[in-house]
Formats: sequence, C-alpha cells, structure tokens
Amino acid sequence: MPYCDQSSNGIRIFYRRCGHGSTKVLLIIGLAGTHDSWGPQIKGLTGAVEPNDEEEAPTETVGGESNTLGEEVREGDGIEVCCFDNRGVGAMIACKLAAMAPDRICSLALLNVTGGGFECFPKIDLQMLSLAFRFLRAKTPEQRAMVDLETHYTKEYLDECVGSCTRRDILYQDYVKAISSSGMQSNYGFEGQLNACWTHNMTSKELETIRSSGFLVTIIHGRDDIIAQLDHARRLAKKLQPVARMVELHGAHLVSHERPEEVNLALMELIKASKSKLEPEEWSHLAESESDEKRADKYESKRDTDLVT
Repeated sequence: MPYCDQSSNGIRIFYRRCGHGSTKVLLIIGLAGTHDSWGPQIKGLTGAVEPNDEEEAPTETVGGESNTLGEEVREGDGIEVCCFDNRGVGAMIACKLAAMAPDRICSLALLNVTGGGFECFPKIDLQMLSLAFRFLRAKTPEQRAMVDLETHYTKEYLDECVGSCTRRDILYQDYVKAISSSGMQSNYGFEGQLNACWTHNMTSKELETIRSSGFLVTIIHGRDDIIAQLDHARRLAKKLQPVARMVELHGAHLVSHERPEEVNLALMELIKASKSKLEPEEWSHLAESESDEKRADKYESKRDTDLVT
C-alpha cells in the first residue's frame, strides 16, 4: 500500500491516487474521516473506482486545468485526485495550506467548514446533547453507526425507500462493516483531532492572503448540518469576498454523500472557472440564487457530454 514516509521522524501517511490527467486535486478529509469518505467525489471527478498503480510516483502539484465528468477520462484531459488519511488533525487543513502556500493553489473548495475555536461547537439543543451522550457511550460498531447516521444525514434522506428497505437500513449495514473492518477510532486519536479543531485559527492576515492571491474559492455547505453551523460558513464566505462563492444545498454534514451530483458539479464549475481565468467579481455572483432543483437540472444536462475546461 502507498505511504508517504517522513524519514526524519518515522511518520507514515497513507494515501491513494485515482484518475489521470493534467488537473491535480488534493482531497483533504475532515474530523474522524478517512480517505474512503471521498468515494462519491473520486468517482464523480475522475470516473475511476479503482486506485492508480501503487508503483507510480506521487504528484506534487495541487490545482488543475481540465476535467471530465461522468465519462471515461482521456490522458492529459482528465483529473487525477489524491486523498490521504489524517493524523491527529481536524477539518481546517485546506485553509491553512492555502494561506501558507498560495502560489501552489489553483482553486480552493471548502465543504461544511468551520472556523475553529468556538465555531467548532455545534448548535446546542436537546438533539445534539442526546447525540453527544450516545457518541461518548458508543462502544461497538453498531452503536457508533447509529449515532453517525443521525449526525451525517438528514432524516428525510435516511427514510427514503430504496427497493424493499430504507436508505437508513442500507447505510447502517455499510457503516457497521466499515467501522468493524477499520476498528473504532481511539480516544487518543479523536481527542487529538478535537484539539486541532479547537486551536485552529485563521488570522485576518491569513484570510487576506487567500482573498488576494488570485485563486477562486467555493464554500459548499448543507443547510441542515448540525455539526458545522451554516452561519459560520456564510461568514467565512463574506470575509473572502469577492473571490468566494457560497453554495448551499439541501443536506446535512455529509452533503458530499447526500447530494453528490450537486457537490461534484460545484467542484467542476470551480475547476472550469479557474482554468478560464474568470474574474472574481463574476465568480462570486454567478448563480448565487440558484435553487437545488436548478443545480440538479444543470448537472443532468451536462453529464452526458465531456466537460473539457
């Protein structure tokens, strides 16, 4: 299996690469997730379901030029993605990376993001207190799966019928299998990620670096997210004007799974706009008021042809 080795300290980070092409996309998972969590985006962006040959040399480029969605990608015209497993870090890496090395970034997408510190706290109500209590008491994959489902998805989505059962039943089995195979996350690891979230802070100078560095930003958020509050994402988008575009979709914290087509479309639009050197003012005001239905219609109208950007 492919690992990125740090010989100086013995740290090994697991990664996967999928797809081929001149566009390079780095997928950075958030709190308590693994590289597998990007499955719908990997398939949607690259058309690939299997990782690349493990012996190929890893790429160092972040950003992109062109893409193909829903069709077989052609060498040089498609997308190559890299995803990896985090070590003791939370969901704010992309912002810090963009501020630290803006010259390496072609575009930045933030999904269900928070700002660190007190913004890491979900909205406190009876539902959240119940979920937190059950999460802390979960000792088995079955118990953890039940909590995760209610945290990640809307009730409407979970209650949808798929054949003879509900989506909740299907996802429950998938979650139990995944947690059982990988093992329950250690308290030490989870506490490390929580600490990274709590101590994360984007300074005004760092935000200004992102805002003035010339690349476009998309902030995608589920309106029913009970973990990362929507108001914080809106506030961040406002701070990053005029380069940031806010995309709100019907969904919860895992909107990337609940609404994969709309999320993938938003990502493709970002790549396309970046390649075409779209002006920030045009980007931030493009389709600001599009409804979920319109975005879904746009996806349906485009997925039958290659999007070459």
